[in-house]
Amino acid sequence: MKGFEVVTSDDCRYGQVVEVQGGYLIVEHGSLRKSKYAVPETFAHADDSERLVRLSVSKEIVDSSPKLDGDSLDRQAVAEHYGLAEAEAAPATEGEGNVAPDDPARSADQDAFRAGRETADQERARIRGGGLRPSRDELGSSPGLLGDRAKSKP
Repeated sequence: MKGFEVVTSDDCRYGQVVEVQGGYLIVEHGSLRKSKYAVPETFAHADDSERLVRLSVSKEIVDSSPKLDGDSLDRQAVAEHYGLAEAEAAPATEGEGNVAPDDPARSADQDAFRAGRETADQERARIRGGGLRPSRDELGSSPGLLGDRAKSKP
């Protein structure tokens, strides 16, 4: 892929691939002041016949990613920017069935339950049970709000 032209998802001709380094494309951008950015190969789709690499991310995302300092690639910073799993360290309790307080394996429902809030499952059950329907007293006596078109008898 070295020498291939790079086009972002918003059809911007961004630069060219100058190197492939450990799962990342090193893309050079600019004409006078050239900058190098690392883009994960996950987001790159090469077309050998056109010598073109299409990215599934926009120019704005690549521009806001960490620049390479010389030829050194900060894999951690780039992975965090693109939201890759390798940016997060595996939790100490992985595979043991236990979770630590700051463990990313803990779900939002577990957090809500521990905090004494209603979980998503409990909220769905309440809604299905009719818990969100307003009573006549809450709506007032207007027949238009209740859906009744006939006047009630006094």
